[in-house]
Amino acid sequence: MLEIKELTKYYGKNLAVDQVTFTVPNGQVGVLLGPNGSGKSTIIKSIAGLLRYQGEIRIKGIPARQIPAKRKFAYVPEIPNMFDALTVREHIEYVRMAYDSEITDEEIEKILKAFEMDDKQDKLGNELSKGMMQKVSICCALAVKPEVILLDEPMVGLDPAAIKMLKDVVLKLRDNGATVLISTHMLEMVENLWDVMIVMEQGHIAGSYTKADAQGKELDELFFEMTGGEKA
Repeated sequence: MLEIKELTKYYGKNLAVDQVTFTVPNGQVGVLLGPNGSGKSTIIKSIAGLLRYQGEIRIKGIPARQIPAKRKFAYVPEIPNMFDALTVREHIEYVRMAYDSEITDEEIEKILKAFEMDDKQDKLGNELSKGMMQKVSICCALAVKPEVILLDEPMVGLDPAAIKMLKDVVLKLRDNGATVLISTHMLEMVENLWDVMIVMEQGHIAGSYTKADAQGKELDELFFEMTGGEKA
């Protein structure tokens, strides 16, 4: 479970996120939607521990700043960062060691093959295209075997096959009881994934829905109702 309570973030004197509160339960996919500058990435980065903030964030009931919480979650940033001198495989091994993950070599091979990176394991970080770097970032996150996973615009730069695979992975994580939070402006990419939607507007929650409360309405219809037609 991912719990956000009264999350507030200032950049200098500018209020970016104002007392945001929401929960994504175990075994559900939350989608964080909103136009640029609405506060989506600030929320994701706060959860990931990259920003100082006011309020409370809990991962599986544990304060997010504590090490036991950090070991339970993984983060796929919007812009992937690779070490120039490490190979694809070494990136994953580094994550496995840092998190003391129980993932096996066989499981790593399956993840790499799923994202068509099994034949690129010896490529260095500075030899990868942006799309390949995104795939490696996703593979590293999965190597943690996370109970909570955050994905910030994860489908940008991916080819259609990788997008399909990522959707399958998200659904499998959900079915296995993990909590997934996706920040995106690509409504069509998460249409069949979401259980909880949170729409941000100017640092506030404009509205939220669970799939059960949506009464069969499509995601884009709900989004435009809340934002008055403004694009994500």
